[in-house]
Amino acid sequence: MSHSITELCTGCMACTTVCPSGAISGEKGKRHAIDGDLCINCAACGRICTKEAVIDPHGVKVGRIKRSQWPKPVFDLEHCYSCNGCSEVCPAECIAMVNNGTRHNLNNQYLDYPVMANEKKCIGCGWCAETCNFGAITMSTPAPAPAAAE
Repeated sequence: MSHSITELCTGCMACTTVCPSGAISGEKGKRHAIDGDLCINCAACGRICTKEAVIDPHGVKVGRIKRSQWPKPVFDLEHCYSCNGCSEVCPAECIAMVNNGTRHNLNNQYLDYPVMANEKKCIGCGWCAETCNFGAITMSTPAPAPAAAE
């Protein structure tokens, strides 16, 4: 089962811009649909929907979250084994492996390590953290920006 879009959809197209698998289709101003064969159940469409018109595979409404508050991966390089699993599984392709010439891991080797190559592309799905067999990735919600002084 995949996520689906309810009759609350107004066809604003926000979901189509964030879907990493191209599973959402529809015309502007009309209800959109999710192709269950393409949907990867990342829930990004629901988090961006201003009308909260997306439900998960269990029929539960996916709540809207400001994009600035979507969780982002935090890498613990001391526990990273440079397996590249996180970057391979990332549906938004925002994680890259780099070698900065610094020894990070417990084996004290110079290896490639994951970094957020394009933070704006991250959809907060958490697949990288779920895939990591070494506990080297956690998902963290960014701290809210401080209120402007008047």
